[in-house]
Amino acid sequence: MNLTNCTTEASVAAKPKTVTEKMLITLTLATITTLTMLLNSAVIAAISTTKKLHQPANYLICSLAVTDLLVAVLVMPLSITYIMIDKWTLGYFICEIWLSVDMTCCTCSILHLCVIALDRYWAITDAIEYARKRTAKRAGLMIVTVWTISIFISMPPLFWRNHRSINIPSECRIQHDHVIYTIYSTFGAFYIPLTLILILYYRIYHAAKSLYQKRGSSRHLSNRSTDSQNSFASCKLTQTFCVSDFSTSDPTTEFDKINASVRIPPFENDLDLAGDRQQISTTRERKAARILGLILGAFILSWLPFFIKELLVGLHICTVSPEVADFLTWLGYVNSLINPLLYTSFNEDFKLAFRKLIRCREHT
Repeated sequence: MNLTNCTTEASVAAKPKTVTEKMLITLTLATITTLTMLLNSAVIAAISTTKKLHQPANYLICSLAVTDLLVAVLVMPLSITYIMIDKWTLGYFICEIWLSVDMTCCTCSILHLCVIALDRYWAITDAIEYARKRTAKRAGLMIVTVWTISIFISMPPLFWRNHRSINIPSECRIQHDHVIYTIYSTFGAFYIPLTLILILYYRIYHAAKSLYQKRGSSRHLSNRSTDSQNSFASCKLTQTFCVSDFSTSDPTTEFDKINASVRIPPFENDLDLAGDRQQISTTRERKAARILGLILGAFILSWLPFFIKELLVGLHICTVSPEVADFLTWLGYVNSLINPLLYTSFNEDFKLAFRKLIRCREHT
């Protein structure tokens, strides 16, 4: 999202950038933009061409990738141009479109993370019932809802934005003329989703931890095939990431590998069984905590500084320089680069799909 025209009270003219500085900044931002395009395009292509990934949960991942791709294609390039030229030269109409698309896509990307967390929460806490409800239609409804909310959050400024520069405005930045809208937009686009995501992933982690411990203590990992079959049936019903460690595709396809890796020979004594079960449970808990930490950490580090700045500036508590404002904006944009990595890297089905795409690329 673009920032308001925040400058220091001293209004000291910023030192002009040297040619070298401009080249380095341009190269860095262009690299981020290109990687964001490539990674999100790869996620979309992998889900589109791999039947195994045609799962409702992955449709949400695909929609997130489309949203982040729109940020990279429609928002980032104009931002690079604007930062380098230090002047808006594309006219009022393009400015209005750019600001609206910027706000809508960034908000939509954040809200996608919210519905993904909600989908995972339902999948692990109401596994049997939600397995029947987790359909492509439901995923589509969630995606439409996210886009609708994003539009309602980002569009209001179009009705009161200052139209004084109808000719060729020299700058194109969102004005914080309405304190109520500042509170409405920042809380709707970030603070409320952040709170919801933290609550959901906290509950997801504890639910997964409980499942790991119960499965480790109740399942007999010896020669009792009946228990193994029951465990498989239970896993098949859950349709969650509890077995595949926060996988976004169907975990039942990975159960055989997990079951084989934890099966204990019949001659092991009960003490060894208990120790191995505890070790397996602890390993999974640590992996779950690590994945959740990465997801939450990347999201918070990317967007929290920006929205703290937006709220403080919008409430006229402080001001920041354009350079700081641009830096915080791009820190938020980087989340669109990180998302495809975090939401697919821990899934074996995605890894296989990516390898397949690379092989096809090499053969063409």
